[in-house]
Amino acid sequence: MEKNFIWMDGRFVPWADAKVHVMTHTLHYGFGVFEGIRCYSTPKGGAVFRLQEHTTRLFDSAHILGIEIPYKPEEINEAILETIRKNELRECYIRPLAYLGNNKLGLNYKGASCHVSIAAWSWGAYLGEDGLKNGIRVKISSFSRHHINVTMTNAKVCGAYINSILAKSEAIKDGYDEAILLDVNGNVAEGSGENIFIVKNNVLKTPPLVSVLEGITRSTVLHFAKEKGMVVKEEHFARDELYTADEAFFTGTAAEITPIREVDNRKIGDGKPGPVVKMMQEAFFATVQGENDSLKNWLTYI
Repeated sequence: MEKNFIWMDGRFVPWADAKVHVMTHTLHYGFGVFEGIRCYSTPKGGAVFRLQEHTTRLFDSAHILGIEIPYKPEEINEAILETIRKNELRECYIRPLAYLGNNKLGLNYKGASCHVSIAAWSWGAYLGEDGLKNGIRVKISSFSRHHINVTMTNAKVCGAYINSILAKSEAIKDGYDEAILLDVNGNVAEGSGENIFIVKNNVLKTPPLVSVLEGITRSTVLHFAKEKGMVVKEEHFARDELYTADEAFFTGTAAEITPIREVDNRKIGDGKPGPVVKMMQEAFFATVQGENDSLKNWLTYI
């Protein structure tokens, strides 16, 4: 990645020179917001999947925290596209970050300058190609997802991911691929960086947008499900319902659509990806690769 460039406040900086001061406010307190976006290779060239929705969520997250991003959404959109072009990438992961600078420290952040960086790099399947194909093993974490009045759970906030790192690290150390966090009431919430779905008797269920992030891939799956006539429920469920599901899978920009074959040493269904998750994967990858004309408005070509 040393040959790559990162967009920083309107100019491109060589990857190795994209630095911030040690007194940067967000480095100390985690008070910043970010996005994860993917660009996919299509017959017409590289295309960013649901760019506008991601940028909208970035600005919504900043608004929730009270951060004013010193750019317009359309400027960030163009900067993302330029970053991909500058790095001559056809398929990549994109990380916009809005952070507070080093002109002020302390918990009263008012007056701290806001900066934006955009990086892009080649990044394969987040949970592994084998995980996409055959499913992954996960465990219920000992760490709970944040209460809605502890952090703003619908904002993609930098510091909130300490919770995710603790859960993910615990799962990896215990020999699993990923973690599932419960909410403060003991219901299934989400993965360390993914939304979760279960299928039982052809009913698709996912936790409601109370203590979980409103995922872009989550809404994509809901669109596919309704398009295919599935019964969809956005409601709480406990882990025993997860254990007895016919299918379970994660969704996320990084994870895409990854089947869950086992939870806490219990097989989900027959322990293999089921027909619903396979259908969702097929619909998803056809869409992001430019093969679904009815959803071509979800793609922004480079």
